[in-house]
Amino acid sequence: MYEPAQLRTFLAVAQTLSFTQAARRLGVRQSTVSQHVRRLEDAAGRTLFTRDTHSVELTEDGEAMLGFARRILEVHEQAAAFFTGTRLRGRLRFGASEDFVLTRLTEILESFRHEHPEVDLELTVELSGTLHEMLDAGKLDLVLAKRRPEDPRGESVWHDRMVWIGSERLRIDPERPVPLIVYPPPGISRAMALEALERHGRAWRIACTSGSLNGLIAAARAGLGVMAHARGLVPPGLVRVPDRGLPELGEVDFVVLHGSAGRGRDRGGPGVALAQAILAGGDRLHRGTR
Repeated sequence: MYEPAQLRTFLAVAQTLSFTQAARRLGVRQSTVSQHVRRLEDAAGRTLFTRDTHSVELTEDGEAMLGFARRILEVHEQAAAFFTGTRLRGRLRFGASEDFVLTRLTEILESFRHEHPEVDLELTVELSGTLHEMLDAGKLDLVLAKRRPEDPRGESVWHDRMVWIGSERLRIDPERPVPLIVYPPPGISRAMALEALERHGRAWRIACTSGSLNGLIAAARAGLGVMAHARGLVPPGLVRVPDRGLPELGEVDFVVLHGSAGRGRDRGGPGVALAQAILAGGDRLHRGTR
């Protein structure tokens, strides 16, 4: 009833909320993406997306289809691997940014370990900027992180907007420097916050610095200041802070990036398999946390 190719296209659109980006990720024409979505909607008898010239959003039926699509594709891939007899082996050095500490990335990694028990998976959790540096230095094979503005590399897992968050009781005095809760350099969200404030001519001060997301959350919950964070990853106990003179932070892409040997040398290797699992399950990482 549901074609795997159409389900993969649906997931790509659901995660990027863009037919154009989904086509780029899948390496097909935009007309093909539209055709796949239309045929899937016909098969389901439901509208899965509302779309106009400016935006794409999932409907309630589209949200329901997410879980079904993931499970169908997982079973499809497990069956294909079983009957072809392919077993992945080797070492995979995977880096994930601090942003994903409180998400369901663990479920994706657990499924990957179950399906590929002979892969030695080494996980590094660090700042996005640090992970980019480690990947460039050949110390990691695959990275899931924010994309640096100047770096065109990587496959987009999802596109998001950066927002200011803090304690629900926090009030920012427009006459005083903005108290900031930030990662240390080379944190990408730190750089985005400082650059936005500088462009806006808004004074600021560092109220807390921590390389740990849990440390930043603790400071924010205590009301020490505001932090720049992805809208789809707002931690429990924190909320978006009212404008009060705070500038727009802009948008950000979360991407998977392969090391220099990644795709070219071994298209069927562990890094490619994990990247595909992350791209297929990307909605687990942020949807429902808005």
